[in-house]
Amino acid sequence: MTKEDRNRADARFNKAAREANEAQTGRTDRDAALKAVTDNMAKLKALRLAREAAAPAQPAATAKRARAKPNKPKKSAEKGPALADWLAGQQSGGRRT
Repeated sequence: MTKEDRNRADARFNKAAREANEAQTGRTDRDAALKAVTDNMAKLKALRLAREAAAPAQPAATAKRARAKPNKPKKSAEKGPALADWLAGQQSGGRRT
């Protein structure tokens, strides 16, 4: 094995070891961030539950009665032309589909 081959093998080994170390560091960072978020959520939940326990119980909201709406005439009288008439008008106007 020549010195050049040995250096190349060492460089590969060192690169693999360095990448494994960086992956472990990244995983540790993600785990720390996840733990911080989880702890914050637990703290906020405890505060919300304490606030709800301290507040007097409010009666359930009653369902509102719907007002009777006046009947409006349908817009059928304002309908446009039939499809066949519309298509004929489009073709006579120079439009092609």
